[in-house]
Order: sequence, then structure tokens, then C-alpha cells
Amino acid sequence: MTTLRQLEYFVTVIGEGSFTRAAELLHVTQPALSHQIRALERSAGGPLLERLPRSVRLTPTGRAMLPHARAALADAERARCAARQAAGLEVGELQIATLYSITLGVLPAALRRWRQTRPNVGIRLFEHRHTDELVDAMHAGQADLAVGPEPANWPGVTHVLGTEELVVVVATDDPAATGTTVKLQDLADRSWVHYAPGHGLADVLDNACAQAGFEPRIAVRTEQTAAAPALAAAGLGPALVPDNILPKDFDGHVLRTEPPVCRTLTAYTRSTPDPLAAAFIEVLAGQRLS
Repeated sequence: MTTLRQLEYFVTVIGEGSFTRAAELLHVTQPALSHQIRALERSAGGPLLERLPRSVRLTPTGRAMLPHARAALADAERARCAARQAAGLEVGELQIATLYSITLGVLPAALRRWRQTRPNVGIRLFEHRHTDELVDAMHAGQADLAVGPEPANWPGVTHVLGTEELVVVVATDDPAATGTTVKLQDLADRSWVHYAPGHGLADVLDNACAQAGFEPRIAVRTEQTAAAPALAAAGLGPALVPDNILPKDFDGHVLRTEPPVCRTLTAYTRSTPDPLAAAFIEVLAGQRLS
């Protein structure tokens, strides 16, 4: 019979990419961990993991099981929180899945207002690089709600929050820093501060430049959303960033694009949001995004 502990061990091995590291994280011996994985594989009817010399990889059976294992563990955690809340041991926890850029831009102000009215409700953030990863995580039951770009064909409930504007950042001594607006095609011959492959903003930049009739040359790629405007301000090239991630004392030059580059942001849930999630969506809906 499959147990939650076996599912936790399975998910941890995949997350760590190693039986050794997973055993250390779970505070169990490696033989005990291997024993539980073998028991899970017997229950599943076949191998879930392929043991490689320095890592592990999922078999087709393992790939099929993984999202359901994650969803079962997330449901168990929510059940535990609900029971402790009913017993008076906890006030509650709101789990939010989102993108790194939204953690930097949209969420801080909303979370500040949330904490002012509900200081005893804990917040747990699950952050992702790309909208596709975020949607997959929500399908798997990772969080109570997601905050991100509008998902295509989402089967649950979606609440449109508004439009987020993206702006171009350059150094203050950049030739383009003489005005307040810019057309992307006027920067077609420049090398850009780009994002790493798999980062959602890499797609946003590529699509915006394609609509302007060119493919951006790359000066540098970064994994970190917050690093892009800093690199642009340092003179490595223009960067396209969400306007709301820039601090008030930002020392680069900001240009709004003509026409504007925007994306619609939403909050979405798998079903009708529970009272905590619904209350947080109201907080999000009441703020200006850009």
C-alpha cells in the first residue's frame, strides 16, 4: 500500500537528484530510503527511477506518478493545517504560487497590506521561472492560488487583476537615455541584457522584439530578474523589465515603449477559492499593478 512517506521520499529524491542528498535532507539512512522507494515501485507496478552514476532520472512510470505524488503531499499539508487550525493550534496558512518577477514587483505591497489585517495568517510562497511551470504546479495541487500571467485554457477559476507594463532600462549615459519613450525597433542594432532560457521574461522579450521586426542580439543572459535592470544600468545593454520591480532610487534610465509592452496578470485557483484565498485576491485586485 502506498504511503505519504513513500511519496515524500520519491519527490525528495527527484528534487535533490540524488539518493544521498535526499537521505541527508530527510534524516534517514540511504538503505532505508532505498527500501521505501523499492516498496513504492512494487506498489506502482514498475520502476519509477533510473539510477545513474551521478544522478537519477524518472522513468515513464515515474513521470506519470510525480505530479500526483506532489498533489497528494500538498493536500496532506493543507489537511494538517486545517486540523491544527480547528484545534486552535494555528490560525492558518495561505499558499501562493507565483513567478520570481511577480514576487519582486506585485506581491510585496499586497503582502504588506495583508499582514496589517491578518498578522497571524502565515504565507508560503512557491516561486517559478516560467508561466508553464507555474500552471503545471497548480495543476499538481502545489498551492491555494497562483498569481501570474493569464493561463491558457485554465479549467478552474481565473480573476483578472489588471495590466502590468514592461519598460526598457538603459544606463544614464546610453545614447537612448535622452528621452522618456522608445520604439523597440530603434534598438534593433543593440545587444541586450537577456534572460536565461526557460525564464518567462525571455519569451516576453523575444516576442516583443519579434513584433518590432527583429531578433535581439545578446550581450549577457541572467537567471535573476532583479539582475537585469542592474546590468542594464551598468551599461551592458538595454533590458526589458516589469516597471514595478524597479526601486524608487533606481539609478538607471527608464524608457516607456511605443507601443506599450504589457501583460495581463491574474489570480487563479483550481476551484472556487476558499475564504483566505478569496480575501487575498481582493487585496490584489485593489492595487495598481505598475
